[in-house]
Amino acid sequence: MFKDEVEIEVRAGKGGNGVVSFRREKSVPLGGPDGGDGGAGGSVILVASTQLNSLLPLSGHYHYVAPDGRGGQGQLCSGKSGEDLIVEVPLGTQVFDRARGNLLRDMTAVGQRLEIARGGRGGLGNARFKTSVRQTPRFAQNGTAGEARALRLELKLFAEAGLVGLPNAGKSTFLASVTAATPKIADYPFTTLSPQVGIARLAENDTLVLADLPGLIEGAAEGHGLGHKFLRHVERCQVLLHLVDVSEDAVTPPLEAWRVIEAELARYSPELAARPRLLVATKVESEEAEARAAELARAAGRDVLRISAVMRQGLPELLRQAWKIVHEPRAALAHGSGGPSPR
Repeated sequence: MFKDEVEIEVRAGKGGNGVVSFRREKSVPLGGPDGGDGGAGGSVILVASTQLNSLLPLSGHYHYVAPDGRGGQGQLCSGKSGEDLIVEVPLGTQVFDRARGNLLRDMTAVGQRLEIARGGRGGLGNARFKTSVRQTPRFAQNGTAGEARALRLELKLFAEAGLVGLPNAGKSTFLASVTAATPKIADYPFTTLSPQVGIARLAENDTLVLADLPGLIEGAAEGHGLGHKFLRHVERCQVLLHLVDVSEDAVTPPLEAWRVIEAELARYSPELAARPRLLVATKVESEEAEARAAELARAAGRDVLRISAVMRQGLPELLRQAWKIVHEPRAALAHGSGGPSPR
């Protein structure tokens, strides 16, 4: 099961109290204050991890509370600090303050840490307050409360290439053919009810991370159908693969299917509409399908890649082109050239 939004509350630990204590030893007739400090409370720390691909593990645990610090003791013994509470979140998680609605951090790097709630300070023991004019302070300081926050976590998938298209465009079959992912595949709409991620290996050291997103429908940007809540997942993708079913059994004519998705992307985000993408005709397994692909290319005024995931035709070329769009700009930046990404 996939979950890309969850609300939680976090509270850091309270600092331990300082203690009032005096030395009472026979060999030390002038014993003075020896109260130790309290320990600091534990903090709540979010860590971006590749071990999770959904917020589902966090949805069953609403409150996250770090341990309190222990109180100080006599003989100048400080109390033990509370351990930090580490909460792992999927890579690509956005952390929002629920009360104010502002974005606190976008967890985009593996191992990135965010101290979301700081533990309280430990109180000072009475030994800290001894002065030349105050030899026997009979007071100590209490520890302070830890920070508390109400958070909303939203996940944006961290894939390099996103698959978009109408329901039954062949996205799940394509993903299953080129990666080890096992998305649900069937011949009815909305088979994919949640995003699926897989890694395609082009060569020994060349990989491409792909995300199969739920099928969009007309009006998705306004909240219709399943796709609207998943449109945000394509925002991180560096290239979009727009898949269009051109087979004789296609429910929607290819030209209409292409126009619907293009319009939804533009309506949702002009920046997303300008993202590099490849137009892909799927299920090209007959002369009629080939003719439809050619008609789509003429109408779109751009090249159309032909694939058949079932017959495993055209897949290497599609992956190679997508990989070049993603990785060639990175190589240029690494060598000091900051040219724009190819369109």
